[in-house]
Order: sequence, then C-alpha cells, then structure tokens
Amino acid sequence: MELECAELIQRVDRLREALVLASRRFGAPPLLLPVTKGQPPQRINQLAAAGISQIGESKAQEWRDKSGDLLPGFELHWIGRLQTNKIKYIIDRVCLVHSLDRPALAQELGRCAERIGRRVPALVQVNVAGEAQKAGLSLGDLPHFLREYGGRPGLWLQGLMAIMPDLDENQELETLRPYFRLMRETFESMAQQNITGVQMRHLSMGMSADYIVAAQEGATIVRVGSAIFGTRQ
Repeated sequence: MELECAELIQRVDRLREALVLASRRFGAPPLLLPVTKGQPPQRINQLAAAGISQIGESKAQEWRDKSGDLLPGFELHWIGRLQTNKIKYIIDRVCLVHSLDRPALAQELGRCAERIGRRVPALVQVNVAGEAQKAGLSLGDLPHFLREYGGRPGLWLQGLMAIMPDLDENQELETLRPYFRLMRETFESMAQQNITGVQMRHLSMGMSADYIVAAQEGATIVRVGSAIFGTRQ
C-alpha cells in the first residue's frame, strides 16, 4: 500500500509540473481535479498525502455510499450529468457543480439549495462541438441561459465547462485545440458582459488525454482520472 501511495504522489507531482509549464501564458496553472468515480475510499484517501483536497465525482449513489469512509476535508466537485432526483445526495456537500446543462436542473438545483440556506456554485456546461450525443447548451443559447439563471436564488454561476469531442484513431490531439480555444474565447466574452449573478471564475475543460492542450488554451480546472489512478481494468 505504501508503494502504491508513493506512485500516486509521483503521478500527481508530474502532472502538476506539466500543468505549470503548459499554462505559462495564463499565469497560474489550472486546478488538478482527480476524477475519483469508481475508486474505493482507501485509494481516494491516498490523495491527501499528495496535497489533494478537491475531488470529482459523477455517480450520486456511489458518492452516497462511499463518502462516509473518506478522510475529512475533501471537497466535492460534481462533474457528471446530474438527475434532478439525485440532487438530494450531494446538495449539502458539493462545492462546485460543473454540469449545469438545462433549465430544469437549474431550477431544481436552485430550489434545493435555497431550501437548506445555500447558494451553490455551478458551471454551465457548453456543447462546444454541437454533438447530438453530448449534453450542454449551444454557444448560441448560452448568453440567454446565463441571464435567465444568473440571479436565481440558490445558484451562483461561476463559469463554464466543456467535454471535448472524442478522437478516433486517425485524428491527432491538435484537432481539439480550436475547441479549447473557442471555449476560452467564450469564457472571456461572457465575463466582459457583466451579467448579473454571474462571475466567470472557472473554465473546466480537459481530461487525461488532452489536459496539456486544455492548460495551454486557458483551462482553470482540468479533470483527470486515469493519468492519476491508471486505467481501470
């Protein structure tokens, strides 16, 4: 177990060093957010030794079942699609919802948060490539959504999130760079509009396969799973 923990710490350190180099154009490196879906509590707890205090989950019932076995101090980011009837499992613990992708979720999340006296920080998910199989708002619908829900009780809109298109075996990673760049441009454009109730603090984009390009193009959070924990068998 000690050897396994030491290897995990080394991976985290290498990732952080790579992010510092990749993000020099933007100053501070993005937050390295471990994706802990499918990882047992004892493995997640090892992250504390690497100085990690924020983790990303996407399965509500899995989170409910294992959260009690985690060390105190971990902050929860919600990075997966959130069903309205599962909000109750995370509403009291989540520090940032990355996947606010539709009006119904905005309304219910706001109601649930207000009921317990919270204002939940959330990122609006953008379907940057217009893929039919992916959730998220279109770029055209984004400004209206921000204006509609930015000032709602219980919600605090703090930025944007995107999942990039999947690459096939014949495509190079550089194929994704225009999408990352477009997200950064959109992020900056929305910030300049000074929409009531909206603060463009976070741009969540990039995963294990493409986090370097994401950092080069201005991500403030990268969501990394297999590059930390290895590929699940």
